[in-house]
Amino acid sequence: MPDKRLVHIIDDEEAIRRSAGFMLKTSGFAVETWPSGVAFLKDARHAGEGCILLDVRMPEMDGLEVQRVLTERGITMPVVILTGHADVSIAVRAMKAGAIDFIEKPFEKATLLAALDIAFGRLTDSETQSGRAAEAGVLLAGLTPRERDVLDGLAKGLPNKTIAYDLGISPRTVEVHRANLMIKLGVRSLSDALRVAFAAGLGN
Repeated sequence: MPDKRLVHIIDDEEAIRRSAGFMLKTSGFAVETWPSGVAFLKDARHAGEGCILLDVRMPEMDGLEVQRVLTERGITMPVVILTGHADVSIAVRAMKAGAIDFIEKPFEKATLLAALDIAFGRLTDSETQSGRAAEAGVLLAGLTPRERDVLDGLAKGLPNKTIAYDLGISPRTVEVHRANLMIKLGVRSLSDALRVAFAAGLGN
């Protein structure tokens, strides 16, 4: 690994590339920016090893498609998804396909750095997938059946209202179960809860 951890920012918005790039450079990262997924994929084989900050909505090829092509080519750099508020269900699909985390725009510096810490940890992490699955299974065992149902709905990318309808309960009750399950799992964000859910095989 180089002295500076490298982040590839793939986003069609120049303002995002500039602001995120500046934020990361001042935090000690090396940064390379790409105006599209197509541009990155052309040079992906020769790109420096690091993490990818990947926008979901881009012309020509969206983030999910870029992610799929990277997987097909055997390029295993950890991916953090950048998403708008309305794209959370898409971000869930991206995590199912192997993305480490997703961040909603506009994002705070602390949120971005925390996601990249997880991503770079995965680069150097020798922990096996089966070990993560076992740990997730232990965490899920502490949930009530209803909390597990709610988590499964979230892992499928469903909004609270749809989960409520499917389970025959109110959206408010879904919110209560969601808050409780996050406390029991010891997580602070939806993406952290989804990591546990996917490791345990939920959301299929």
